[in-house]
Amino acid sequence: MAQKRKKLTRKKVSSTRMKKGNLTIDDIERFKQSLLEKRKEILLNVNEMEDETLKKSRLDASGDLSSMPIHMADIGTDNYEQEFALGLMDSERKLLREIDDALQRIEERTYGICEGTGKPIPKARLEAQPWARYCIEYARMMEQGRATGQEQPMIETQEYEENEDN
Repeated sequence: MAQKRKKLTRKKVSSTRMKKGNLTIDDIERFKQSLLEKRKEILLNVNEMEDETLKKSRLDASGDLSSMPIHMADIGTDNYEQEFALGLMDSERKLLREIDDALQRIEERTYGICEGTGKPIPKARLEAQPWARYCIEYARMMEQGRATGQEQPMIETQEYEENEDN
């Protein structure tokens, strides 16, 4: 029996394609710019919150210029608003850390690789959450308590093709 040989054709890999993973150099650059813009936006928000809530006295915040004694309910409201703002600032700072970590992963060429499984994170997930460090499957496992995020997968650095001619 004669076996038919199929002619294999190789697709030319573009110069912006990585050898491993699912992201191109252009994708990485776009995600980096997105992360930097989000970081700048969060820093502005945190600074505004600090200025509005923490650096003002009660009289400045309420516009009350009288020297009348402060009512207990007003103190409670002011405390609640300050605690609420502190909670928001804390969550914004956590997000800043996530963004900084993602930018560090870009520099280390591990961006887009799940820290739990070592597999590529789908581009759609990174578009929704560019600071994602886990693929959806692993994140679900963590939510269900089946993974801790402390596992040490084999994470390889991304090798980029600089030039097709070399």
